[in-house]
Amino acid sequence: TAKPVQQKLRWGCDVKLADNICSFNRDYAEFAGYWEETAFLSEAGKERKEITFYDSVSGKPLFVAPKDRTFEEFVAESQVHGWPSFRDQEVVWDNVRCLPNGETVSLDGTHLGHNLPDRSGNRYCINLVSVAGLPQNA
Repeated sequence: TAKPVQQKLRWGCDVKLADNICSFNRDYAEFAGYWEETAFLSEAGKERKEITFYDSVSGKPLFVAPKDRTFEEFVAESQVHGWPSFRDQEVVWDNVRCLPNGETVSLDGTHLGHNLPDRSGNRYCINLVSVAGLPQNA
């Protein structure tokens, strides 16, 4: 995107890292397991309900998870793959696109991650720094 990331991100995500990944990038990602080093598990894990993940640049909703699975199942799959892993039913398709090469982006141009399908279907491995934004009107 041409815009910088929000200056305050949820779960203690690093703004500089987010800016490097979200904007002017098509290939790079946060390191595997980064999301587990943030406050995500301790903060989101308390409530164990659906969480809305917002674009770190625009603040638009991109994913709502977990859906059709438990919080524990969402975390377990994400831990196996190293990044928060979303399924088709968890994508807010009004704001997200998957490009032919598998890159997953927001409609505003934020690089989110990649679709890496497995036996269960599409699996979107997403950088937490890309979806740690605050809601648009927050």
